[in-house]
Amino acid sequence: MSLSEFCQTWRSQKTLLTALPERYGQVMEDLLGRMEAGSLFTEESCSFSQDDLQANLSIWLDKASQTLERQP
Repeated sequence: MSLSEFCQTWRSQKTLLTALPERYGQVMEDLLGRMEAGSLFTEESCSFSQDDLQANLSIWLDKASQTLERQP
């Protein structure tokens, strides 16, 4: 799956995003936008480290899961 397809798939999860507080969508979009921009560089950039962005996306997933579990 290309990075573009990956980001598109994440963005299409409207049901999930509407179940979360609005800030989750904002943070997710920021991370995906940086991933897309970082993919334009051939090497790691200090502001677009793909490893760091993937780690942050994993944290986002963990926090989103915790938030959803706490909802009635």
